[in-house]
Amino acid sequence: MRATVGEGRAERRVLYMAPDLSDPAVGRRRIMLEAGGADVSVAGFLRGKAPDPPAEWAAERLGRTRDAALAQRALMVFRRLMEPWALRRRVRGMDAVVARNLEMLVLAWAGLALGRSRTRLCYEVLDIHRVMLGQGLKSRLLRGVEGLILKRVDLIILSSDAFDRAYFQTLQPTSAPRLLVENKVLILRGKKPNILPTPSPPPWRIGWFGMLRCRRSLEVLGRLVASRPGLIEVDIRGRPSAAVFGDDFEAAVAQWPGLTFHGPYQPEALPEAYGAVHFVWAVDFYEAGQNSDWLLPNRLYEGSVHGRPLIAKSDVETGHWLAGHAAGALFHDLDAELAVFFDQLTLLGYQAQAEAVARLPRSDLVADRQDCRRLVQTLTDCA
Repeated sequence: MRATVGEGRAERRVLYMAPDLSDPAVGRRRIMLEAGGADVSVAGFLRGKAPDPPAEWAAERLGRTRDAALAQRALMVFRRLMEPWALRRRVRGMDAVVARNLEMLVLAWAGLALGRSRTRLCYEVLDIHRVMLGQGLKSRLLRGVEGLILKRVDLIILSSDAFDRAYFQTLQPTSAPRLLVENKVLILRGKKPNILPTPSPPPWRIGWFGMLRCRRSLEVLGRLVASRPGLIEVDIRGRPSAAVFGDDFEAAVAQWPGLTFHGPYQPEALPEAYGAVHFVWAVDFYEAGQNSDWLLPNRLYEGSVHGRPLIAKSDVETGHWLAGHAAGALFHDLDAELAVFFDQLTLLGYQAQAEAVARLPRSDLVADRQDCRRLVQTLTDCA
């Protein structure tokens, strides 16, 4: 018998399937679903050398995959498709199955099809890989698989409306309903974090935090600091992509004096990390013209909720968000404009930027317990 939550409603059972259980966003989504009243099960792959998820997750581990190794990941999915009993067992009794990215959507769909289940199937799209956008055989084959399964999908969860405009309304048309769930900071108790005092400049300190996968960002920041020694420094924290930087990201950073890599961080360290900088680097060239232009990254919300102005390109979705909220330092040509910006920046000018961030509505930056309840209700279609 299921437990009950609030107003006598039966607790809803949700299976969350993720291609990388070590991704911090997976943990946040699990917490959000549980806070919304769901009984959450987790299944997915581990990526590279990442450690196992916390024991309390009781997550089902489907094997290890490698970053930027599409063929190997496809093979792992094929192997799991050869386990029909496990596919059916995984989804049995669920009110909703949430599949993050295409590889997990295939496994979720197969389990539901084998069990002839009408459990709601939700497709979470937080990135659109460049392989999905091409016109070659591989790209068309993957879109064909996705398009077939989309006929069974009950809901598409998007972190940015630009994914819908650029992909699902054009290259992969579908009638499946969409739900926008931005990467807001999850705060279940209390108000926004206290905004820490900014360190006195100079130097002006830029923070580049989160998933580190953009080599050009490293080079742009390195050249900027090298051109203005003593005026600008950069703090780097997060998880470097081995597919981009190899196994020695620290050596790549060390080539640029004034840039410091502090390693990965836990969510509880965010106030300290953001409190040590003046600006947040919200630029991503990794898939320029495609996914990098369309996404709204975690650091947009994290940096803003901690009161730090963002540095972003003006012609991408992050820049459009900031422009619409009258906040942030926006640039068209970073190489030509960044150094001039810092040459002319005064303390009064910075304070005006910080005040614009402080005026952002809390609801635009933070997800609370009520947002969690609405999410679970929408996923499971229970009003």
